Amino acid sequence: MFVISGITGQVGGVVARRLLAGGEDVRAVVRSEEKGVRWARQGCELALAEMDDADALARACAGAQGVFVLLPPAFDPSPGFPEARSRIAALRIALERARPARVVCLSTIGAQATQPNLLLQLQIMERELGLLPMPVAFLRAAWFIENAAWDVEPARTTGVIPGFLQPLDKPVPMVATADIGRVAADLLREEWQGRRVVELEGPRRVSPNDLAAAFGHLLGRPVRMKPVPRDTWESLFRSQGMNNPSPRMQMLDGFNEGWIDFEASPADTLKGTVTLDTVLQSLIERAH
Repeated sequence: MFVISGITGQVGGVVARRLLAGGEDVRAVVRSEEKGVRWARQGCELALAEMDDADALARACAGAQGVFVLLPPAFDPSPGFPEARSRIAALRIALERARPARVVCLSTIGAQATQPNLLLQLQIMERELGLLPMPVAFLRAAWFIENAAWDVEPARTTGVIPGFLQPLDKPVPMVATADIGRVAADLLREEWQGRRVVELEGPRRVSPNDLAAAFGHLLGRPVRMKPVPRDTWESLFRSQGMNNPSPRMQMLDGFNEGWIDFEASPADTLKGTVTLDTVLQSLIERAH
């Protein structure tokens, strides 16, 4: 039995589908039966649990051969990340009680960075869950290509995409969620000892200009990136409803300044196979 959290999201869904296709038994951790209906129809056992409920999570993980952990994203966290800390503490307690054979956690590029930024939530997760007694793998994924979903509308309507990753010609490690889910599913079925880190990116690195060019090719119109000035970020993010934009801004600074990166050299990171054009075409079709 494999236990999958975050199954209603893009990555967790891929993990579950690959395991089901391989004939594995899958238990879906969901917040309500309503959210689990489509997975129950596909053959999953359902376990109801909030991600900060250690007792419910322990029951969900009981008897598991492997558990996939996906910390719910918090893009506008309170100072000090209390939301993430509460969930991580509950996960650690639950996994210590349930003692699955192994755990695979979705982490992030730059989880080792010491500077304050949004991704420190996953550094905290790695530190705490890395103390578990069973084998644990942290899958550090690059920037999701699917983040470009926000760029489809401006690319189509104006041909100008606001760019926060700068400079515009700087290649950035990016990866498709399909590759992340595939690798996570494979890891769940592997055996290893102790703590393990796997760093994953796509088949090639992508600059903001590359992203615009790919959109232009797929949409059949000129598309360009326009850098958003750094001194406008805070007011812009607050106007969009954020209460604490600093961690997000610091994360973007980390990518732009280069201190959010993989620990391994580019030659030593694991490479996915899903191309930029494949993901963007899917996002364009979905937007229709």
